[in-house]
Amino acid sequence: MSSAASRPASAPFGPGHTDDLMSFLAASPSPYHAVANTADRLEKAGFRRVEETAAWDGTSGGKFVTRGGAIIAWYVPESAAPHTPYRIVGAHTDSPNLRVKPRPDMGSQGWRQVAVEIYGGTLLNTWLDRDLGLAGRLTLRDGSHRLVDVDRPLLRVPQLAIHLDRSANDGLKLDRQRHMQPVWGTGEVHEGDLVEFVAGEAGVDAEDVAGWDLMVHAVEAPAYLGRDRELVAGPRMDNLISVHAGVAALIEAAGREDLPYIPVLAAFDHEENGSEADTGAQGPLLGTVLERSVYARGGGYEDRARAFAGTVCLSSDTGHAVHPNYAERHDPTHHPRVNGGPILKVNVNQRYATDGTGRALFAAACEKAGVPWQSFVSNNDMPCGTTIGPITAARHGITTVDIGVAILSMHSARELCGAEDPYLLANALVAFLEG
Repeated sequence: MSSAASRPASAPFGPGHTDDLMSFLAASPSPYHAVANTADRLEKAGFRRVEETAAWDGTSGGKFVTRGGAIIAWYVPESAAPHTPYRIVGAHTDSPNLRVKPRPDMGSQGWRQVAVEIYGGTLLNTWLDRDLGLAGRLTLRDGSHRLVDVDRPLLRVPQLAIHLDRSANDGLKLDRQRHMQPVWGTGEVHEGDLVEFVAGEAGVDAEDVAGWDLMVHAVEAPAYLGRDRELVAGPRMDNLISVHAGVAALIEAAGREDLPYIPVLAAFDHEENGSEADTGAQGPLLGTVLERSVYARGGGYEDRARAFAGTVCLSSDTGHAVHPNYAERHDPTHHPRVNGGPILKVNVNQRYATDGTGRALFAAACEKAGVPWQSFVSNNDMPCGTTIGPITAARHGITTVDIGVAILSMHSARELCGAEDPYLLANALVAFLEG
């Protein structure tokens, strides 16, 4: 079913959404940048930042909280009661990559290198022989943070020439410790060189830097691909596609005052390594924000219980499109295709949280939006990944449905999706948030 044919004239998002996604991907090389860019969009739409350490009021309107690489945003209509349920779009801001170690300056054989640690389940070979930048945040001695983005060729993980490894094409074997340390120059190694360089890029004194959370990223810009430009190649699609669609949908839904639900965007950090962090889905951040919103509007425990009982979360994360060269790795009756609309992700062993009720809710949202959708289930012989969906359902006791956009090259330094799927997802999320 063609998305162009299925998208009704009233759908808020079209191809311009994908153009904007590409800009968002390029501007968000780290979870901290993704949060800052999301917060900026919310503030421009009239949302107000609230601090966790401050007292909250029960006023209506849009609000958001940030903590490190996580952001929770919500919109309270004037008609909302303390027990009004939530409609949540859940996503995550982090992607597998290479992250700088506490003592980053190293080298060998006249090369200066940066010591990195492998973050998440990245495809190691996709970081080889690629021009890499460096981004993240610096923590200063006064406790403040400064974002930094060196978005130009700075680092490279050089691959061993085939003349020195004739078996490389028969199965590349990379040692995570020895083979993945990037080079960034030649000469003697001096402790403090990298931090001094990054501090200069951020416009601060190196002596003021007390800590850092830095990571490597590919500097090649997102781009349309294919004869008819029907594909998009770019970094961090898993899972900034969902963060970008979620904030666009939340802002769109916030324009209505007759909402039967309180729409929420919950974008967490550290999903790629298990979500066990104060900014992860395993942490208390989402539940605390939702509860404080109930109590700030004059509610009590009974209102909180009623609100949570009626709440639904769409856990939006990328999934696997059928691969033309490895179709046998997919379930034979479930072959999601790019530009076929968002996927409903199902796993009876609760790697995904979707059940029949969730399927009906998602189908209704897609039907309302005029958006086609597909089903995904893993091949029984293949292990199934997981998301924040089961965590959210179990931790908060709320109905949760796992969905997303089908992509290729998941966890690569550069992934691939259909050019139509990002705005099809965003339109479905609007319909879901509006109830």
